[in-house]
Amino acid sequence: MSRNVQFRIEKVRYEELPLVKSINEMILPENYPMYFYENLFQNFGESFLVAKVGDEIVGYIMCRVEKEFKLEFPLKFRRVGHIVSIAVKPNYRRMGIGTALMNRAMDALKNIYGCEYVYLEVRVSNHPAIKFYERLGFKISKTVEGYYRDGESAYIMVYHF
Repeated sequence: MSRNVQFRIEKVRYEELPLVKSINEMILPENYPMYFYENLFQNFGESFLVAKVGDEIVGYIMCRVEKEFKLEFPLKFRRVGHIVSIAVKPNYRRMGIGTALMNRAMDALKNIYGCEYVYLEVRVSNHPAIKFYERLGFKISKTVEGYYRDGESAYIMVYHF
């Protein structure tokens, strides 16, 4: 496939959620029930995006916003972006689609939802993904032993705005 493929990034539409779910199930071992996608769509739709080539969805990213205590006085909450899942179909990788999805979602998390930083989990064995996130400026923050259902550990990677 040509590296010069034209793609666009859009907010996911409700009727596209089953297609996103099918891409997730085709590519990633971590799968979610339909209500999970619907919840992210309803609550964090500005950061739930798809990549399209023509009318075909070739990738997606879905995020949510969480709150954590700021350890300062007076105690306050801060908003934190969580990249829940990102996937690009194999034939469309290394074309800038994943980078465009990440950049657009992170922009929404910062500028629309007011997040102070973003984090994600990645399998410790997923070296291509780790390198991808590092190129975007993410740093490994810690390891969570046995994070995944199959027992594999995860790195928590963080990007501070």
